[in-house]
Amino acid sequence: MRDLAAKHGPLMRLPAVVASSPECAELVLKTHDLAFADRYCSETLRAITFDAGDIAFAPYGERWRQLRKIAVLEVLGAARVRSPASRRVREDEARRMVLELADAGGGSWMARLVNDAVVSASIGGGRWRGREEFLEALEESVRLSSGMNVADMFPSWGRVMGVLGTSMRRALETRRRMERVIEQVIQERKELIMAAAADTGGGEDECSLDVLLRLQKEGGTAIPITNETMVALLFDMFAGGTETTATALNWTMAELMRSPRVMEKAQAEVRQALQGKNTVTESDIVELSYLKMVIKEALRLHCPVPLLGPRKYRETCQVIGYDIPKGTTVLVNVWAICRDPKYWDESEEFKPERFENNRIDFKGNDFEFLPFGAGRRMCSPNLASMEIVLASLLYHFDWKLPNGMEPKDVDMEDGPGIVSAKRTSLLVCPVTRIPPNNV
Repeated sequence: MRDLAAKHGPLMRLPAVVASSPECAELVLKTHDLAFADRYCSETLRAITFDAGDIAFAPYGERWRQLRKIAVLEVLGAARVRSPASRRVREDEARRMVLELADAGGGSWMARLVNDAVVSASIGGGRWRGREEFLEALEESVRLSSGMNVADMFPSWGRVMGVLGTSMRRALETRRRMERVIEQVIQERKELIMAAAADTGGGEDECSLDVLLRLQKEGGTAIPITNETMVALLFDMFAGGTETTATALNWTMAELMRSPRVMEKAQAEVRQALQGKNTVTESDIVELSYLKMVIKEALRLHCPVPLLGPRKYRETCQVIGYDIPKGTTVLVNVWAICRDPKYWDESEEFKPERFENNRIDFKGNDFEFLPFGAGRRMCSPNLASMEIVLASLLYHFDWKLPNGMEPKDVDMEDGPGIVSAKRTSLLVCPVTRIPPNNV
């Protein structure tokens, strides 16, 4: 798509409109944000996302606004993320991940362990039944949502055609598997609260699931927190928080393995800051400026969702002189934008130092750097988990490539899919440098 944009211009129409420059992205995501606030949702995605009942793919309207309000103000807000309880859970899960990684001895286990840690943090930490089934179903949902379904090729026949397709049947089965696990997690959490004979009452010790259970019990929200609503919200947190976070960390480690200089510099910063401690805490990370530059640069080169979530025009409008009819699907090619040589020197190179003394950020205001999008539909980055996991990996372990591989041999090709995962698993061998605390 980047090559097509170079030939046909920064705004082009396939069967969809594709914005491939910061200027066009700003028009779509900011200037005309309300006109583009709807999501395009294929029949396969609709099946996976509980009939588009989640925040990511629900149509723009009052229900979507209330769902997002609950998520932002009650569950994923800055105060909740920074609370001592949330920090403690992330630290505990990162420490458990490090211990399991030390035992596993490397290989392709890292992505699964990161996924497990992020999901566990959302439900209060600790082991949870059904995690393997859920993570497998989540991976399958990403594969299915990236393919073409017969119902998408014949939209006027819609769900009738969809039911006849193999991918739709697989999507419905995948949804049932995820729904079954999430409902089990909800029930187990309810039983744990009852057994403790303590009402969380909105205190600091609430995890994301506890908040939703409290809101359900209290009532008073603009839309009722039914079990179905809770399942859809937890699906968004699990899917968005795990798949994109694990993908971003996988790419970050791949880039570090290809760049021994950057790896050495990042490890030196972390180890100097911690000075022999046997575990990493979030307070240790505050001043790790180079680590944060490494994450930014990895996100620039490997945006978790390279085309963002597809949007749909709610009304006819004009963009750089082109009339865009109502109902048109629009994609924002942030992969191309973040590699545009007009805005980035040596744009294809992994150079974290480019962010030194550079105020550009990914909060949706700098349109040349949009790894999480912008506007009403912007995703909430899970940076707290990314930072402590990466700091823990770099602090406790030295890293080697297997079987005599050289840094240049690391496969950096993207795999197919909505989420930009590596085409092949990253195989690395951890060598324990600073033993983790197993208490």
